[in-house]
Amino acid sequence: LILGAAGGGWLYIEHLNNNLTKDDLHLGDNKLEKSQPNAAGQAPMNILLLGSDSRNSDENVRLGGARADRGRPPLADVQMLLHVSADRSNMSVLSIPRDTRVTIPKCTDPDDNTVYAQRIDKINASLQNGGPGCTVATWEELTGIPIDHFMMVDFAGVVSMADAVGGVPVCVDRNVHDPKSGLRLEEGETVVRGEAALQWLRTRHGFEDGSDLGRAKAQHLYMNAMVRELKAGTKLTNPGKLRNLAEQATRALTVDTGLGSVKRLYDLGEDLRRVPTRRITMATMPWVYSQGGSYVLPKEGDAEKVFSMIRHDIALDGRDKGRRLPDESPETGDPAAPPAEIDVRVLNGTGTAAQAPVSGRASLVAGRLQNKGFTRAWADTTRVSKWDTQISYGSADLRGDALAVAEALGIPAKLVKQSAAETGITLTVGADWRAGADYPHVSTSPTPGAGPTGPPGADATADPADSAGEDGAADHEDDSKVPDSLEGLNGDDNSACMTVNPRYSF
Repeated sequence: LILGAAGGGWLYIEHLNNNLTKDDLHLGDNKLEKSQPNAAGQAPMNILLLGSDSRNSDENVRLGGARADRGRPPLADVQMLLHVSADRSNMSVLSIPRDTRVTIPKCTDPDDNTVYAQRIDKINASLQNGGPGCTVATWEELTGIPIDHFMMVDFAGVVSMADAVGGVPVCVDRNVHDPKSGLRLEEGETVVRGEAALQWLRTRHGFEDGSDLGRAKAQHLYMNAMVRELKAGTKLTNPGKLRNLAEQATRALTVDTGLGSVKRLYDLGEDLRRVPTRRITMATMPWVYSQGGSYVLPKEGDAEKVFSMIRHDIALDGRDKGRRLPDESPETGDPAAPPAEIDVRVLNGTGTAAQAPVSGRASLVAGRLQNKGFTRAWADTTRVSKWDTQISYGSADLRGDALAVAEALGIPAKLVKQSAAETGITLTVGADWRAGADYPHVSTSPTPGAGPTGPPGADATADPADSAGEDGAADHEDDSKVPDSLEGLNGDDNSACMTVNPRYSF
């Protein structure tokens, strides 16, 4: 009986595994390196959530309309990055409007080897260049954030999963009827399920000013409510309902090969459950309309600020100010060794999905260090891809040495990190430092969306006084301030209600 039950369970798990559709994670030329684990061995996780407008089935045509679009390569009209902090204390979800103008890097379809040339277009069109792996490459080029996994769902998948969950409570501040999505709700709270849930998630004209900003807020409100429902456990106490959810979810999802099993999805779910709802923040990238309003652009300064916060594992709820991270331990009192006794490995990480690496960067920077007395600095020819320059070190007694390397090149102390994956000291020259022997005074990361057409790297020498002290605390205090243009929705906010566009009220 025991062997039979175990065999039956294994067969069912295999059945669920076979339900999952799997695709390659990244279709560009240069995949950004994963975020390094901190001193405690903890690493943040970045998952791209995609909603496809595919009409490639009878059910999707029925739900989405636009029969003329049947057979058209789908667009990724919903795009959200789910960032889970290294210590699992908080989670930030960042949406990007579908009409954002970006650089879509060159992508190669692994199924038929079709090569799609790099171009400037709206971000939702990236899905048409070989699949979700090209959208991942586009996100990495836009934000500099390394993507670990993706999950994609279509219209029919949303409906089946909404039914399996058992409904999600949502709220509108007045009666709403949007004939374009089919949504019709009366003022107040309503539990939406099935097609009504899809209508809620697709509605744009009926909310706020009719733009993607309102639609993204509605999606955030829905997701927050669903998370609260699932964490409360009221929906999943029945084994039959739980099995139905597993069945529907695995049929609905397309995932990267790294998430391509029920076991991995289950482990991910257990990881996410550790995050308290009060530390979940959902927001939309700060953006502005282009001249003429045909597309939107990342808001200069604010968008990159938000991207940088996520890259450096800083929560978007503004509560990380003054919090000392595991790799920011106070000085041990051990002074730096003489420069000639410090071993430094230098890597060239200047390549990105849309930019070829700059040849010779590791050798140039290693030579600069040697000229400054770090005679044991050496260039490793291994090529990696990293957006921000970083100095990583293994044991705590190497921190003083690593900071001495940073000071010699004008690298801010906040870019010096202890990592359990490191043994010595490694300097990775990132895409923010594509020219010059000294770290640039002003970051030269490409303008969001500009790709290789962005400003070239400056050849300025940074003033070491600009780095904020040896423990980097001041850097993080400044970095934790959320831009005023970022409107976040807290996971514990059960009073949030969508503002209805008066033109679509009844």
